[in-house]
Amino acid sequence: MQGWLFLALALLAAPSWAAHAYAQFGDIKYPPGFTHFDYVNPAAPKGGELRMVPPIAVTNFDKFNPFTLKGTPPAGLTNLVFESLLIGNSEEATTGYGLLAEDVSVAGDLLSTTFRLRPEARFNDGSQVLAADVVHSFQTLTSKLAAPQYRTMYAEVNRAVALDERTVRFDFASPNRELPLVVGGMSVFSRHWGGGKPFDQVTNDLPIGSGPYKPATARLGRDITYVRNPSYWGASLPVRKGQFNFDRLTFKLYLDETARFEGLKAGEFDLMREFISRNWARQYTGRVFDSGEVKKQVFENRNPGDFQGYVFNLRNPRFQDIRVRQAIGLTMDFEWLNKQMFYGLYKRAVGYFPNSSFHASGLPDADELALLEPLRDKLRPEVFGPALRPPTTQPPDSLRGNLRKAQQLLAEAGWTYRDGSLRNAKGDRFTIEYLNAQPSSNRLIVPMQLALRKLGIELTVRNVDGALYQQRMDQFEFEMSSLRLPGSNAPGGEMYEFFGSKAATTNGSANLWGIAEPAVDALLEKIVRATTRPQLDAAMRALDRVLSHGHYSIPQWTSDTFFVGYRPAGFVLPPTIPPYYQPDTWAMSTWWASPSNK
Repeated sequence: MQGWLFLALALLAAPSWAAHAYAQFGDIKYPPGFTHFDYVNPAAPKGGELRMVPPIAVTNFDKFNPFTLKGTPPAGLTNLVFESLLIGNSEEATTGYGLLAEDVSVAGDLLSTTFRLRPEARFNDGSQVLAADVVHSFQTLTSKLAAPQYRTMYAEVNRAVALDERTVRFDFASPNRELPLVVGGMSVFSRHWGGGKPFDQVTNDLPIGSGPYKPATARLGRDITYVRNPSYWGASLPVRKGQFNFDRLTFKLYLDETARFEGLKAGEFDLMREFISRNWARQYTGRVFDSGEVKKQVFENRNPGDFQGYVFNLRNPRFQDIRVRQAIGLTMDFEWLNKQMFYGLYKRAVGYFPNSSFHASGLPDADELALLEPLRDKLRPEVFGPALRPPTTQPPDSLRGNLRKAQQLLAEAGWTYRDGSLRNAKGDRFTIEYLNAQPSSNRLIVPMQLALRKLGIELTVRNVDGALYQQRMDQFEFEMSSLRLPGSNAPGGEMYEFFGSKAATTNGSANLWGIAEPAVDALLEKIVRATTRPQLDAAMRALDRVLSHGHYSIPQWTSDTFFVGYRPAGFVLPPTIPPYYQPDTWAMSTWWASPSNK
């Protein structure tokens, strides 16, 4: 009841400066005057250092600007150096509390949101954070000098206006309860960053942000260390109390996974999330583990499951036929992989939103049908049947049987076996190049590669380094690759970036598939317009059905646990683990140094 009262205050047409937080669906946990989040230790001491490795395979960084398309920024930069008007937490999905902003007011018609900045908010150069900086950040991010995904993200925001020195209003194109969170979560940077240079040329200029850390040096390259700002303006705020306790946070980069693991054992860094089940099962043994010098621990979580899968680039004509995509999906034998290579640690990813209320199962319910029926002429009939489950090789099914089905689908699509290869009517061979940035995953491709060869399809693996991989993916210069789509408790406008038609033709977008379907766009509109959690759930389940039955991906595997190796002697973990978190961000924001790490 209390949460709804605060939301009502936030929705007054004129700024009331009464709301310390905003919740998309009114569910605010912490009242005005709260002192800290429950999952942190507000008395955690400051000091020490935490050394980590990035969760993705990068080997260097060549810019300090994370908001432009070209180049690679260092790990941690956005979370540690830049801040936003509102900040979420690890307990609530659709709530933002004031960070740079001390108050938020949403107009009664939902067509604008007004923020009042805290007078004490400061950038790391000592200058005050003003409304002009917020307006500058918005205008810069939505310009052609920034990465194009930001224009997609803020497409429904008409403008940002500085009403006075510390008050800024965002005007929206249409009513949308999520937009206050979208603009509230926008990174804010000083209008003086870059000294007036075009934004896409601001590369090696140290960022002027307001966050608790700043880079220790201006040197581009491999490893990076961030130092805690001792005069950080927001240290005593309820949304920051007990957080960011280390004096130094270092990200170390390695050329390959073997060197990275040896670095953990040798004490070159302190924490690493393991993504490879074989490593977890076989390598985390020996003296340093037996002695407790390095601890191997499984952390449970309640995160919505990540989607991980092989993706088809629909811009390639051969993948535009759904029968071809479905046939290739039949060549993956997850059950064999899980037994022989994953040590039984994973389960098959089913749908795009596993382990969440957004996951479709069984037949569509009444709420889903109400969304799908108006789109029936744009959808495959299968969408209205049971939710799609990936092929299996569990008896009575088998890989041999699946390959027979695949052969029939390919023949229906005009691909037949002759002259030693699968060919179309023009005689063109069916070949696939798989773009890969993780050589250790090559072994996982081999079983599918062999199965495809039985159909007459030759799949070759192109291994490239992280920088070239990102460049080619940004330009959609690939045929097949892998994608990990992080799960979300609060999907909204960013879904356009993943699945929207406009993003399909925008370089650098996350719509790697090139999905451009009117029915998908219509469901994305329902998602961002949802006014209640049940409405959001139903729209997401409907989208899950449409995407799954489109066979745009081959779902891989998922897990509801994190595999983490870390050096426990140097750290103290908070007693409460929040429900929604990632191991690296949880560690660097809420752990603190033990006396031996001072």
